Amino acid sequence: MLKLQHIDVFYGRFQALKNVSMEIEQGELVTILGANGAGKSTLFHTLSGLNKVSSGDILFEDRKIHNMAPYKLVRAGIVQCAEGRKLFSEMSVFENLKMGSYTRRSDKKAVQKQLDDIYALFPILFEKRKDAAGSLSGGQQQMLAIGRALMAKPKILMLDEPSLGLAPLIVDQMFKVIQEIHKHGTTVLLAEQNAHAALSISTRGYVMENGQIVMQGTKKELFDNDEVKRAYIGA
Repeated sequence: MLKLQHIDVFYGRFQALKNVSMEIEQGELVTILGANGAGKSTLFHTLSGLNKVSSGDILFEDRKIHNMAPYKLVRAGIVQCAEGRKLFSEMSVFENLKMGSYTRRSDKKAVQKQLDDIYALFPILFEKRKDAAGSLSGGQQQMLAIGRALMAKPKILMLDEPSLGLAPLIVDQMFKVIQEIHKHGTTVLLAEQNAHAALSISTRGYVMENGQIVMQGTKKELFDNDEVKRAYIGA
């Protein structure tokens, strides 16, 4: 579904991604592990069209996409839920959700159906649909950020550190929601520092360090790897 072939990305003279290659099959839930600064967000911003590729190819459904504008990538089905939520805090929950459907706004019936589905997935968002996004709790804001991304009807949903700053109980709920989204057919690419929780729900994973893929494997292979356990799971 998604293939990266020898991707290099620079910020000025600094090389942020180095020869990154990976493949994501339709229907997978793939985790990208890595510490702060490993390159996970840079990778997602590159897939979203926000960073320019210096060399290499990105293919989505067998079409080269690395020179496409971000809004065209969203229309194609590549949607990112950014780290830090990036909500419009003074706008209502409903208005934030509608912003997520901007590239599909002409199909009002489909947008309403997607909105109903998101309210079913996150009942609290329906209860607070008229409240300002900034008035929500951290967990509710993360639900809203994911809901807004889902309004674009993604084929592949990129979740960047969705558990960041959340209480442990809310983190458990968040990963159950991610499982539910995946179960309903959305391919998920998940960047996380919470390695144990992320791998537990994943098909397989990649490990990033200093802008490079240094390891990949199935869920079991990464769980059983001593380096991964020491660096990311604390075992």
